[in-house]
Amino acid sequence: MNDTEVRVEERIDAPPGSLYELVSDVTRMDEWSPETRSCRWLGGANGPAVGARFRGANRDGWRRWSTTCTVVAADPGRRFAFDVDFGRFPISRWTYEFAADGDGTVVTEVWHDRRRPWMVRISPVVMGVPDRPGHNREGMQQTLASLRRAAEAKRSR
Repeated sequence: MNDTEVRVEERIDAPPGSLYELVSDVTRMDEWSPETRSCRWLGGANGPAVGARFRGANRDGWRRWSTTCTVVAADPGRRFAFDVDFGRFPISRWTYEFAADGDGTVVTEVWHDRRRPWMVRISPVVMGVPDRPGHNREGMQQTLASLRRAAEAKRSR
């Protein structure tokens, strides 16, 4: 098992462009992600563009934390990615890729660990998560299932 990257796929009956719009509207991330409580654009940004920054507020059990994220890819209908930092420390890169599949789309969510080795060592104690890749895989599966439900409900209206 690769400890620095996790990939999860979900086929969703919606076009790539509409799924990109849902995911890249980070102010709605709390609707999909089990840990995200809110996101807001920073510094006058109001949508996805490379270099745009946003703040994410997260919660897992009693633990709460916030991160600053920077959009590193904003290719409508194809790819949306952002780097997560805690203060000046790199944490992760989250990527969403959209590939047309007949009348639907295969959405791939990728988590890439960018933490320094010392952060990886202390993380189980600080965050209470002994298996970060496994924990994230579960959350990513929940995220894509929530995205699928919302997108398919929107499409059936």
